Amino acid sequence: MNIDFPLILMIATFVTGLVALADKLYFAKRREQEAEEPFLIEQSKSFFPVLAIVFVLRSFIAEPFQIPSASMEPGLIKGDFILVSKFDYGLRLPVWGTTLIPVGEPERGDVMVFFPPEDPRYFIKRVIGLPGDHIEFHDGQLSVNGKKIETTPLGGEPVYRPLNFYAEEKLGEHTAKIQWMVSPEASSNGQMMVMTGPQGKWDVPEGHYFMMGDNRGNSADSRVWGFVPEENIVGKAVAIWMHWENFTDIPSFDRNTWIN
Repeated sequence: MNIDFPLILMIATFVTGLVALADKLYFAKRREQEAEEPFLIEQSKSFFPVLAIVFVLRSFIAEPFQIPSASMEPGLIKGDFILVSKFDYGLRLPVWGTTLIPVGEPERGDVMVFFPPEDPRYFIKRVIGLPGDHIEFHDGQLSVNGKKIETTPLGGEPVYRPLNFYAEEKLGEHTAKIQWMVSPEASSNGQMMVMTGPQGKWDVPEGHYFMMGDNRGNSADSRVWGFVPEENIVGKAVAIWMHWENFTDIPSFDRNTWIN
């Protein structure tokens, strides 16, 4: 079950604030002779300031997320806690995502948190295609508007039976480290085969973005479920601030870094 935490937080903030305001304007005057406040009013007045601060911070400033999968390896790995800026792409109306104050727009190469089409879960991928772009991806080679994206091989290292192969990709002002898996099991004759993931051609509509994971052979992204509408944007991933994969491990801060 997916819990819509922003909606719950907004409702809780509104309800506790409404109760606190009603008490200040009306109920407090009627109970001047009473020794104690009713439980609901007391709790609402206590929780409202805390909820309001949290609501403003996570809606308009920054919000923490945890990486749940391997789709952004090798740069972001499962268990990384990241900080997502909520104002880099403009101040947005919580829950609905409508832009209130334009500040900036996603740039090619940004790592972005968003909701995929028809899916209430948070996703994190890299911005590949901007509105109006033509994207092609064949045999591991990415092209944008007819121009091949510069890719520099970095070699590989074995992980279990497959081989992880790394490369650097120049995307706008960003240099992304990307990954493919090379495995003999993927080929009928036992030869090593690069698993690059879905391939094809796409034209990005206005008001939408084309997203891809850095782990190109192991990422469900725009190649699978399509384009991300502008109103589905949550924010820009800016930093790793902790790594904690599960509760049996000790949190680590060795991976703390800015996200490129």
